[in-house]
Amino acid sequence: MDRANKPQPISSPTTTGPQPQVNTHKDRVSATLPTGDSVEILLYGATVISWKSNGKERLWVSEAAKLDGSKPVRGGIPLVFPCFGPPPKDHATGALPQHGFARNSHWEYLGSSSSESGPLSKGGDDSVKLDFGLSSANLSAEAKKAWGYDFGLVYSVTLGKDGLQTMLNVRNSGSTAFDFQILLHSYFSTPSITRTAITGLAGTSYVDKVLNATEHTESNTSISITGEVDRVYKSIPQDTTSVLVDGKPILDVQRDNVRDSVLWNPWIEKAKGMGDFEPKDGYQKMVCVEVGAVDGWQKLEPGETYEGGQILRAY
Repeated sequence: MDRANKPQPISSPTTTGPQPQVNTHKDRVSATLPTGDSVEILLYGATVISWKSNGKERLWVSEAAKLDGSKPVRGGIPLVFPCFGPPPKDHATGALPQHGFARNSHWEYLGSSSSESGPLSKGGDDSVKLDFGLSSANLSAEAKKAWGYDFGLVYSVTLGKDGLQTMLNVRNSGSTAFDFQILLHSYFSTPSITRTAITGLAGTSYVDKVLNATEHTESNTSISITGEVDRVYKSIPQDTTSVLVDGKPILDVQRDNVRDSVLWNPWIEKAKGMGDFEPKDGYQKMVCVEVGAVDGWQKLEPGETYEGGQILRAY
């Protein structure tokens, strides 16, 4: 599939130095680089539940998160497809639950590959790509009934030194076009929300769900979180949004073939109201910067493929 800025393909390793280690378990897959950087993915939802770089955990996961496949994970990087939020009742996704079925379906682990090239490599065998698959054939009967299209998803998680790439490839395997949305619902760890700011969204239109879904234009070059935030930033012209602490970047979130981002923090009352959000003051240690295609719908004709996602760089 041809598109601008498509990540370079993973190639075979060519050196005999230390190699990335991949471990598969009954319900999850983990990978560790020779540097010590690591990633862990649950097969339930293909949810990334840990990403460690330079000895620091970069993702926030609730202490009450269910990791047993009983419900979507509160934290990490849940994968939203084919609808974002509660679907419109008059849409083809209208019978699906909020955020669709990808985050609460069991995915298949498709294997791993190492690389000397690609957006996260620095010239050695210092990255590893893990692929996960989900198709209409292995959906639950309930999900098939609610959304009866033939599709195939491949979710690629690539771990590199100081970086993580997560890309979703969507294929229409059937004879009927379908509409969809995607979102990577990333929960990032921060030492203190009061010291945290988000940059790279100035001048962008956003829908503020806290203010009755009214539309505004972001006037701040640096956004501070001082209360509940739930905003959908649309058609962002620049690729990168950054998370800063005390004015210094700790993380860059680079959109790849997606133009929208959701900024979310539940703050005090919302956190209290969520049974799987623990500790209740955990909102002080996290912020969600979620890349996706959620402003309107992506249409995929029979046989067509779509690919989009993010590259995360840690400091």
